[in-house]
This record gives sequence, structure tokens and C-alpha cells, in this order.
Amino acid sequence: MESRAATGEAAGLEVVDLGRIDYLAAWELQLRSVEERADRRRGDTLFLCEHPPVITCGRGTRPANLLAPDVPVHEIERGGDVTYHGPGQLVGYPIRLLPPGGRDLHAHLRWIEERLLAAVAALGVTGHRRPGLTGVWAPEGKLASIGIAVRRWVTYHGFALNVETDLAAFRAIRPCGLDASAMTSLAKVLGASPGMPAAREAVARAFRVA
Repeated sequence: MESRAATGEAAGLEVVDLGRIDYLAAWELQLRSVEERADRRRGDTLFLCEHPPVITCGRGTRPANLLAPDVPVHEIERGGDVTYHGPGQLVGYPIRLLPPGGRDLHAHLRWIEERLLAAVAALGVTGHRRPGLTGVWAPEGKLASIGIAVRRWVTYHGFALNVETDLAAFRAIRPCGLDASAMTSLAKVLGASPGMPAAREAVARAFRVA
């Protein structure tokens, strides 16, 4: 595992680009980082990465939503239902210590949505929220899924933004309980991919100024 770039720090948040990394390796890195953050041995950090094809099942996964997986499947401790990760999707894991007086997980979810809305706007897409459905949407469908966990009041897990993802991969599941056709990507909305480097930079910039 190699961190290709630690792209600066502002407002107490360091953004680290892990490149393409196995899902379980990223999960183990999160667990270590949560303990380091809780013990004040590191600051708030956003890990950005891509994963090889994998399906993850959160605590709210219903078995009926796992249809015909042909890639590794992992049960994990984040909230939410089943989702897919793969190349062309930008995954972000905010390791964030919630301070006394700010220990509101719903507010943390809204914070992630807000930063992603700013990022996709910078890439030319007007996103929005949908009442009762966590995530970021465009008129064409769902752009980003979000699921989190918390330990010692440090958040982990996070978001998956479809940049140039193969949307056909979602047909193996009912992503977050939705039909696979509900998923879209920046490439589909824009008619051409903005490119992963541009998406990483837009997301990093949006979270640094939060």
C-alpha cells in the first residue's frame, strides 16, 4: 500500500490519496487511523481511493438486495445497505473526531453530502439531496452513496462517488435497496468523464475548505 500524495492540510483536515487499494487493506487502515485519531496521535484525515470490484454489506443490508454477486462480498460495520465499489468510482473515508457538543451522526452525514454537492458543482453537475434518502443525486439518478460508522466518537467509512464507474456492475445488487437503474455517474450526466484526477481534486478541495 502506497500513499501517492498527501495533498495538503487546511481547516485541520489532511487529504491523503491512496490510489487503487484492496478494500480490506483500506478497511484495516481506517481502523488503525480511528484509534490514532481518538488518542490524538493524528488529525482529521480524508482518505481518497479506488477499489478493485467488491460488494460491501452494511448493517442494514437485506438479503434480498444481494442478487447475483460475482465479485468478493464483505460484511462491514457501517450503516446502510449493500453497495458496489469498483474502478472509476472515487471512494472517500473521512476519519473525523466529533467534538463534545457536535456528536451528531446525522449532522455528519449532511456534512458529507454538502461537501460532495460542492465538489460535483465544481465539475459542472448540479446535485441535490432527496428527503429520506442519504446520498447525492442528479436528475438522472444517484451519484454518490454514503454509509458511516463511529468508534470512540471518531467517524469512519464514508462515501462512494460514481465518476466513470461501470454502472452495469450494480445489477448484481439492489444498491441501498434501489433498482440498479437508479444509479448514475458524472460521466453519464456530463456526456463525458471529467477524469479521475479532476474528480479527486474537486473532492479534496471541497473537503479542505469545510
